[in-house]
Amino acid sequence: MSYENEIEKRRTFGIISHPDAGKTTLTEKLLLFGGAIQSAGAVKSNKIKKTATSDFMEIEKQRGISVATSVMAFNYSDKQINILDTPGHKDFAEDTFRTLTAVDSVILVVDVANGVEAQTERLMEVCRMRNTPVLIFVNKMDRDGKEAFDLLDELEDKLQIKVRPLTWPIGMGDRFKGVYNLYDHSLNLFAANKTNISEEIIPIEDLSDSLLDEAVTKEFANELREEVEMIEGVYDEFDRDDYLAGNLAPVFFGSAMNNFGVKELLDAFCRISPAPRGRDTDQGFIEPNDSKFSGFVFKIHANLDPKHRDRIAFLRIVSGEFKRNTFYQHSRIAKKIKFSNPTAFMAKEKSIIDTAYPGDVIGLYDSGNFKIGDTLSETGKFNFKGIPSFSPEIFMELENLDPMKSKQLDKGIRQLMDEGVAQMFIRQPGNRKIIGTVGQLQFEVINYRLEHEYGAKCRFAPRNYTKACWITTDNNEQLDAFKRAKASHVAVDKDDNLVFLAETPFLLTMAEKDYPDLTFHQTSEFKLEGE
Repeated sequence: MSYENEIEKRRTFGIISHPDAGKTTLTEKLLLFGGAIQSAGAVKSNKIKKTATSDFMEIEKQRGISVATSVMAFNYSDKQINILDTPGHKDFAEDTFRTLTAVDSVILVVDVANGVEAQTERLMEVCRMRNTPVLIFVNKMDRDGKEAFDLLDELEDKLQIKVRPLTWPIGMGDRFKGVYNLYDHSLNLFAANKTNISEEIIPIEDLSDSLLDEAVTKEFANELREEVEMIEGVYDEFDRDDYLAGNLAPVFFGSAMNNFGVKELLDAFCRISPAPRGRDTDQGFIEPNDSKFSGFVFKIHANLDPKHRDRIAFLRIVSGEFKRNTFYQHSRIAKKIKFSNPTAFMAKEKSIIDTAYPGDVIGLYDSGNFKIGDTLSETGKFNFKGIPSFSPEIFMELENLDPMKSKQLDKGIRQLMDEGVAQMFIRQPGNRKIIGTVGQLQFEVINYRLEHEYGAKCRFAPRNYTKACWITTDNNEQLDAFKRAKASHVAVDKDDNLVFLAETPFLLTMAEKDYPDLTFHQTSEFKLEGE
């Protein structure tokens, strides 16, 4: 198969949602339709009866939430589908934001009862920053919820995007009869089926066909006819270019738990979603059909298999063909590295690959060379831009509870920081470690993983900082004066960049006023600002 064909057949997307909207369940069902798994486990009431394929960390199994991004690949309808399942919980939003840099499109899962929630809006803002194409799947139609037209209005209003339904529900909750495919003019009748694939699909080219009355009763058939007429009158025809530009979101309805409406979503996704896209660098834009290999690290995960103490860097391939046992240039450390065991993923199941193409996400065994955002390429002459990083919102000091395990604690916390689980700031004197996160739950994950993966015990003591700002300046004299005056609020991050830990927004404003030659950056990406 030609290089261009390899690119065209790939589809790399992320699944995002507010917690409990059914994102991980939908991921399982997509794998089921793709033949990657034979039956699906039920995720119910936030407890995993049979652990979801994409949730593999022990703490995820216990809490019933996704805290790490999982990568899964399968083939369907002549396409290679690469799914990145993201954490839904808001405390792990930063991992989700980074993951969105590695995908070409997104499926946003919305609960029919709850509609658009706060985390949904925040995730959508990140998609809009990059004009990422978005498909919306309205889930749990077998339960009572908001009326379909009301929900479409809410999606447009709160997400600031035009919508166009491509499937339409017939009834809801106890009255749920199925979905009508507006794109393919076919009817899929609903039957609760949690473990296998439902395939009762009836082609109905014309809604006046009496087959419709027989399938769903005359009452429901007439209701569907009226609603479809309203859709055609209110909403513009689906325009794929509008969708690809991030201006229009096609909407699908179904029940992921019951494998219903998922096939319509997957079939349409394969037809309309974008092939792998290029990415911006500090030396210009790199297109996927560029023959020279390049890619970037968007995630690092230590101890994917706790028995083997492995550390894997997740690399999104942007251009060219990646080949096993070939030397590539690591831009940041100016070093050539080759990889003897690059892997493809099926959640935690890994298989060694010889080649990979744009759109693919591969795992590279890493001895500590990689950090999030690193670029790997044939030339080593550029760096990819735009891996987001934010000032934390909660700060706590790490306290060692077992001095005999100090080395394990130090190694563990540094590896977890490299993964992007949280950010660490070191204060002197005393080498005090301040951990910053965007949510409280991250501290539980850090504590759990330090104990169970590294054998180190610790606790976290709250510190009353509200903002971490990275400092740059050309005025060293003013910088020295600032460091003397704010000694108890100055730290360095894990890369030795100077950071001001501000207790209040007022004190940050005063520092900016009193030290005008210092620039206080709200993101650790300050090196790329202004380029």
